[in-house]
Amino acid sequence: MQAEANQLIREAIMKTDIKGLTLQELKELIVSTGEPGYRADQIYTFITKGIESLEDIPNIPKKLKEKLSEIAYVSKAVVYQKLESKEDETKKYLIELDDGNIVDTVLMKYRHGLSICISTQVGCRMGCKFCASTLDGLVRNLTAGEILGQIITVQKDAGERVSNIVIMGSGEPFDNMENLERFFELVHDEKGLNIGYRHITVSTCGLVPQIERLAELEIPVNLAISLHQTQQSEREKIMPVARSYSVEELISAAKAYSEKTKRRVTYEYALIRGVNDNPQTAMQLAKLLRGSLSHVNIIPVNEIKENDFKRPDMKKVREFQNILISNKIEATVRRELGKDISGACGQLRRSTIDNKS
Repeated sequence: MQAEANQLIREAIMKTDIKGLTLQELKELIVSTGEPGYRADQIYTFITKGIESLEDIPNIPKKLKEKLSEIAYVSKAVVYQKLESKEDETKKYLIELDDGNIVDTVLMKYRHGLSICISTQVGCRMGCKFCASTLDGLVRNLTAGEILGQIITVQKDAGERVSNIVIMGSGEPFDNMENLERFFELVHDEKGLNIGYRHITVSTCGLVPQIERLAELEIPVNLAISLHQTQQSEREKIMPVARSYSVEELISAAKAYSEKTKRRVTYEYALIRGVNDNPQTAMQLAKLLRGSLSHVNIIPVNEIKENDFKRPDMKKVREFQNILISNKIEATVRRELGKDISGACGQLRRSTIDNKS
């Protein structure tokens, strides 16, 4: 059985994933088979609605399906598991890919509409000490089609359109920059999901060259920086990426991004009891961000069994927030969604893998 699955995967690698094509590229592919390009519009519509196989597309001739099946396929993104919160309307999905790997995707309901948190990698190699996503390292990057596929699958399951995207699930998005750039093009396509760049937020633990690259692209997505410490030596202890890029370099790149795109940068700050939750650190953070277009998202750390990090009590969290606000730095405490269903990045996937092994 496994040998057959591996053979199918090898065959798929030799083919083109239609989910990862723009409409123009799909037209070119179809014309290359000797068929008329207008068929691409018909196929494209059904792909964005969640069709999982060329055979399932109802309005194209069998001859074209046969020709396409020799050179192309529709990548799989199916619901492996879904949990629904009893505390709010959050839904946590494990999405299974063609090779059997699974990734986390979270659907959150707000007054302004549905937001989805998607993954860009299976696992992660960044090694942040407080994160469940990185515990087993990086397995592989997702393709642009697989990143897009999470949204298509969840929209189909929910029966509603997603209005906002947060690229903050498993993996470091900027460690998969080529596929991330293609994903931006695909998801923004007016004939596709047609989601505006300003409704997309991408989060990074701090890969400075890629932040600079994003600024050069002049795609006005929202940038979120996982900062979590203000002092270089202390940040290196919990975030190995800091050994390559200093706090000062990271803040400088983020400020430059904000100045070029005119978009406010969000700084994610996971508060860990006894590590980075003291007033002195709050003052240092305020000093770092002073004068910039920025916002601090304070996150009481998600406790996982693989480390001893504990969340501070809410009095400590509010004290940290108030120090920032009193120093004219916008700061909010993240509203926790899906806590009862392992809603944080990597938690559900990690527990599922543990149970399977």
